[in-house]
Formats: sequence, C-alpha cells, structure tokens
Amino acid sequence: MAATQFYATGRRKESTARVFLRPGTGTITVNHRAFDNYFPTEAQRVQVLVPLNLTETASQFDILATVSGGGVTGQAGAIRLGIARALCAFNAEMRPTLKKEGLLTRDARAKERKKYGMAGARKRFQFSKR
Repeated sequence: MAATQFYATGRRKESTARVFLRPGTGTITVNHRAFDNYFPTEAQRVQVLVPLNLTETASQFDILATVSGGGVTGQAGAIRLGIARALCAFNAEMRPTLKKEGLLTRDARAKERKKYGMAGARKRFQFSKR
C-alpha cells in the first residue's frame, strides 16, 4: 500500500466521485479502467485534468477514482471537484489558486423536475383551438 494518500469526494449533477491521490507517476484510473478508455471525448479528459495542470502536479500523483451515478460528463465534473479538494488536503497553499479558477465550488445545477399538466419541466403540451 502507498505510504500516504489524500482522499476527497466530488459531486456533479447525479454523479458522485471518490478520489484518492497517491504519490506516483501520473497514472489515472477510473472505476478500474484506464483514463483514456473511460472518457471518450477530449473535452471530458481536459476537464478532469484542469486542477492538475493548474497546480503543475500532473506527474506527481497517481489518481484512483471510483465514480457512480449520472452520465459521463457529470462524472468528469465530479472527478474534477474531487481532485481539486484532494489537492487542497495535500497542500493548503494550492487553495487560493484553485478557488480563483472556481474549481472548489460544487456546481449545484441539476435537472429541473417535471411539472404536472406539462410535457416536461417547462414545455407545455401543444395548444389545440378545437
């Protein structure tokens, strides 16, 4: 087992990510799968790596993430928040840098519930004159 590890939880939409930062070479594993294999698009991969690139710690840690719920984009956002929080646990001096970029803020936006008498959250059924 690694000598030290830093743990944090990240959430986004319906997704929850448990992120473990361990000293290493920069390997990222998501749900026991390779990082590039788990996230199909480049945009999702870039989103996850933002906190590491900002603090220039991409090659210092191996990241093990367990994520559940939601879709792939929500999961990427959850892992990003988890990594940012874990970096703060590792070194509190990184906090101002991460906070300035808005990486420590939980994105509270979620799907709006469907209302009765309507087709969706806001869409109405088609109007019929006769």
